Amino acid sequence: MAANPVVTMETSMGTITAELWPDKAPKTVENFLTYVDEKFYDGLIFHRVIDGFMIQGGGFTPEMSQKRGHAPVVNEASAEALNDRGTLAMARTSDIHSATCQFFINLVDNDFLNHTNKTPQGFGYCVFGKVTDGLDVIDKIAKVRTSTRGMHENVPAQPVKIVSVRKTK
Repeated sequence: MAANPVVTMETSMGTITAELWPDKAPKTVENFLTYVDEKFYDGLIFHRVIDGFMIQGGGFTPEMSQKRGHAPVVNEASAEALNDRGTLAMARTSDIHSATCQFFINLVDNDFLNHTNKTPQGFGYCVFGKVTDGLDVIDKIAKVRTSTRGMHENVPAQPVKIVSVRKTK
C-alpha cells in the first residue's frame, strides 16, 4: 500500500508538515494537491485567525484580494474523519458543496464541525489530513493580533504568509 501524501507548508512563522488522507477524502485530497502542484498557495496568507478555534487560509493575498479557485469539490465529510486538533479541513460557505481552495487547521477539537448527518445542519466540514509536525507553529499563529479589514473579521494585523506548500512525499 502506498504511503499517504505529505505536504510541507512554509509560513512566515515557521514550517507545518501534514499527512493527507486520500482513504478518507479522495476527491478533497486530489483537489488540494492540484492547488499545491499549481503553486496556487504560494504568497497567500492565513486571513482568518481565531484563537481557540482555527486558522484559515488559501484564498487571499496579503492585500486581502481574493484569489479565484477552481470549481467546488464535493463535500466528503464523514463521521470517520473528525475536526480534531491539528486536522486540516476544507472551508466552505453555507452551501454544503462549495469548498474550492480555502482550508483551515483546527486549533482544538471542534466537534460542532463534524459530520453527523446529510442535512444542511449536520453535514459538517470535510477533514482531509492532519498536522504531523508544526503544532507549535499553528499555536503561534493563533496568538497573533487580529483586526477587521473591510468586511473581513479576525484578520492578522501583520500578514501571516504562506510562503509555499509542496508535496514532500
